[in-house]
Order: sequence, then structure tokens, then C-alpha cells
Amino acid sequence: MNAYPNQYYRTNVNTSPADLNKTIILQYKTMVPDGMGGYTTTWADAATVWAAIWPISANEQIQAMGQQMTITHRIRIRYRNTIKASWRVKFGDRYFNIVSVVDPNMAHRWLDIMVKEAA
Repeated sequence: MNAYPNQYYRTNVNTSPADLNKTIILQYKTMVPDGMGGYTTTWADAATVWAAIWPISANEQIQAMGQQMTITHRIRIRYRNTIKASWRVKFGDRYFNIVSVVDPNMAHRWLDIMVKEAA
């Protein structure tokens, strides 16, 4: 029996740096004063890194008289110990919310970031 039923989730420890052919921006939330005593939530860039991006699945949901498509991807980058699940990923004009961050085999070589995109 296959331990990884989804072929895109398999941990390929032989990923080459040449496979990281997309540029993504890692962003985190920050609070900015709005000048009237309150704060506005904005996103600040933490780092621009090279990545490989694979689509995993797409689920269609009907919500409030409309349809919403949730697309799940796996993004692989070189290991960084600063990424949190509260961050997001910007790829071109698309934004992905981080669902989880996985260090394959705990080798501190790569990070697999599982993300969701709402379209």
C-alpha cells in the first residue's frame, strides 16, 4: 500500500535547486495606525524566494447563493525557520493562505508549504 496516496504530496528529497523556477513573496500581517486611534491590517513583505509550485486539488463549494472554488497547492522552497502559518504567499497577482508548513524528513533542506487559494 502506498504511504502517500496523492502523487503530488510525495516527499522527493532529490529536488534540484533548478526545479525552483518560480519567484514568490512571503508576506506577514502587520498593524498600521490609521490616524484616528485605530489600526488597519496590511501585509508586509518578509522575503522574496525561489519556489516550485504544484497543484494538488480543487474543491467547489456553494456558499451564500454563489460558488467558491478553493484550490490547494504545494509550494517547495529552501528551508527557512521563520515562516509561520499566519503568513501568506504572493505569486504574481495571486494570493495563497498558508495551511501548513512541512519540513520533509526533518532534514532542514526544503520546506513544503501547503496553501489554499480562493478564486
